[in-house]
Amino acid sequence: LQFTEEKLGQAEKTELDAHFENLLARADCTKNWTEKILRQTEVLLQPNPSARVEEFLYEKLDRKVPSRITNGELLAQYMTEAANDFGPGTPYGKTLIKVGETQRHLGAAEREFIHSASINFLTPLRNFLEGDWRIISKERRILQNRRLDLDACKARLKKAKAAEAKAAVTP
Repeated sequence: LQFTEEKLGQAEKTELDAHFENLLARADCTKNWTEKILRQTEVLLQPNPSARVEEFLYEKLDRKVPSRITNGELLAQYMTEAANDFGPGTPYGKTLIKVGETQRHLGAAEREFIHSASINFLTPLRNFLEGDWRIISKERRILQNRRLDLDACKARLKKAKAAEAKAAVTP
């Protein structure tokens, strides 16, 4: 009732401390940017949306995500197979083997980067959103409910004093 009356402009609202309001605004800003950065980093590390959904499901089911071959490693595999087809002794075959090996190293580095970024960068962001932010939200709701209770009590007290003053005036 208090909340509705405040929204309709029929009841007074106790304002929170300006510093506290600033902290709440900063917390909201931090949460919003953390969500955006987390989502975009996931897109950068895994551009394929269906693969991201699959990884998300594995994560929620507490199962190990199957190791996926990177595009660089796949290209290296094709180059090595082509080199073997053309003959490893031919100039084209030798070149394909060299480039394929380099591509394999790049693919392995990419896989290591994705793994490292997931553990060292994405995990702390998720921990903030799933842990700290939930606590902040819960405490914020509790504070809001207590403020509404306080304002409702103030309104009842004001009405009681007004009724008492009216009763004192009328004989």
